[in-house]
Amino acid sequence: MAIKPLRFTLMAAATAALSAGAALAQVSDSNVRAVNLARNWAVNNNGGLSVYRPAACMFNTSDGGGSCLIQTNNPGYTFRFLGGAPGWQQEGLRPTTETEVTVSPDGRTITNVGYNGTPR
Repeated sequence: MAIKPLRFTLMAAATAALSAGAALAQVSDSNVRAVNLARNWAVNNNGGLSVYRPAACMFNTSDGGGSCLIQTNNPGYTFRFLGGAPGWQQEGLRPTTETEVTVSPDGRTITNVGYNGTPR
C-alpha cells in the first residue's frame, strides 16, 4: 500500500523538476548575455563594484532580468533598473542611480543608453 503514494510522490517531484527546467530553458542565450552586458555596463560606468551595485533583478539571469527587463522587441532587450552603494537594497537604502540601457537582439552590444543618472 505504501508503494503507490511513494510512486505518486516521486512522479510529482519529477514532473515539477522537469517543469522548472522547461521554464528555465525559455530564457534564450542572447537574453542571458544581454542581462550580463547591461549589468556590467552599469557597474563599469557607475564607479565599479566597490561603490555601485545594480538592483538584484539584474543578477537574475535565469529569468532574463525579471522586473528589470522592460521591453523585448526588434531593437533588442531594454532594461531599466536602480543601483546604489553596496548593500543599498538589502539595507533598505535609497538608490542613487537609475539606468536604462538597450542591448542588441544577440545580446552582444549596447545599442542605446536611454538614461544613466539620478533616479527620476
